[in-house]
Amino acid sequence: MGSTEMRQEKDSLGMVEVPAGAMYGAQTARAVENYPISGMRAAGALIRAIGMVKKAAAEANGELGVVSKERAEAIAIAAQEVIDGEWDKEFVVDVFQAGAGVSFHMNANEVIANRANQRLAGFRVRGSSVEGEVSEDAAVADAEAAALGRYEWVHPNDHVNYGQSTNDVFPTAMRLGTLLALEGLYPVLDGLAGSFAAKAAEFDGVLKAGRTHMQDATPIRLGQEFAAYGVAIRKAKESIARAGEGLRELGLGGSAVGTGINTHPEYRALAIAKLAAISGLRLVPAEDMRWAMQSCAPMAEVSAGLRGLALEVIRIANDLRLLASGPNTGFNEIHLPSLQPGSSIMPGKINPVLAELAAMVGFQVVGNDTAVAMAVQAGQLELNVMMPTMAYSVLQSVTILTNALRELDVRCVRGITANVARCEFYAQSTVALATALNPFIGYAKAAELVKESVATGRSVIEIAREKGVLSEEQIAEILDVGKMTGE
Repeated sequence: MGSTEMRQEKDSLGMVEVPAGAMYGAQTARAVENYPISGMRAAGALIRAIGMVKKAAAEANGELGVVSKERAEAIAIAAQEVIDGEWDKEFVVDVFQAGAGVSFHMNANEVIANRANQRLAGFRVRGSSVEGEVSEDAAVADAEAAALGRYEWVHPNDHVNYGQSTNDVFPTAMRLGTLLALEGLYPVLDGLAGSFAAKAAEFDGVLKAGRTHMQDATPIRLGQEFAAYGVAIRKAKESIARAGEGLRELGLGGSAVGTGINTHPEYRALAIAKLAAISGLRLVPAEDMRWAMQSCAPMAEVSAGLRGLALEVIRIANDLRLLASGPNTGFNEIHLPSLQPGSSIMPGKINPVLAELAAMVGFQVVGNDTAVAMAVQAGQLELNVMMPTMAYSVLQSVTILTNALRELDVRCVRGITANVARCEFYAQSTVALATALNPFIGYAKAAELVKESVATGRSVIEIAREKGVLSEEQIAEILDVGKMTGE
């Protein structure tokens, strides 16, 4: 990029070149140069969350009179634009950056400050609101003062960040961003659990062999298997939601080390109340601001809940793959929707692509949880500086689970059909039918029937009839496959 496309901007370390049209400033430019790590940028939920924090802080500081009304209003308007996603492209700091999220935080401060100055262009700020347009000369002067990087009216540190520190802003934004992201996951989990429940009702009359240790077990209904899948997803959601309650306690107002230095005595409660109103979420001041800064345990708990969901998803996805395996050499008890050709060389091959995808997403979430766990335990004294990787890992987990499970539900689970004949064949063929004979002929004799069934390929019912160990009436009653599955 040529020098004509750059502007010179000064920070506490000296002069820095910044892209001429960038809404961010010197400290962000330094971070871009220092951290060319992954090419990945902050999640939209985190950007929206820090916009909400900045708007709440501006409104509180303006109301308390520690930031002028004009500045507070301009900052709040600019922050709302961040919330609305208008400046996402200006959040350019890599997700892997210096500790605590200072660079991401300053990226937000600079974008908001520059935009607030643009909003004030054409008006003079002399300590009180100025109504109406000023003279042409004054307007020109004001436009020059509002040039990107000048910060003559609204400064990133002095005004946008008044009474704040990265150390209370970033953990607040991280918690809020996670809560916002989870609001998108919950309906997807409800939908998936509901689809499994609907299939449970549809398949309730389909008898099949149960399997434990990947060996024949007593009969079960296909609907019962699917009902259990739905319960697993619902309980995983409940676990995540319980963990998410801890994110509602915020340390905003703690400033640098949780003591509230440089804040108005009423700022903490007012800012969090405003943040709750802006976000539409129930948020409360932390019981102890030092705890909210030192400990990131709520992030670990949510990540653990997401890991639990991932483990269930992996298990269920593998079950779907097994149940659909074949078609001629596998279980072939269910049919998954055909979504795409499955091989570049084998004609007609169809793979369980969404079940495979769901499992791989689950693996990634488990890995993310490990990263979160390591980061959460790595805090020292008044601050855990490893928050950027927590925020990235948890928000990525929420995002990929939301997207993958939505597609698994809509494109796969809702279209599953049962191979009724195959299921019923296995239900009649399982050697575990002999289990029902234990109370009548004893375990040892029942085991003999199983051995003969395995050796000859004939059913337990057929052999029991041939050997006369039970009457026809007893066979009809005791070996009724449907009755074995309970309610």
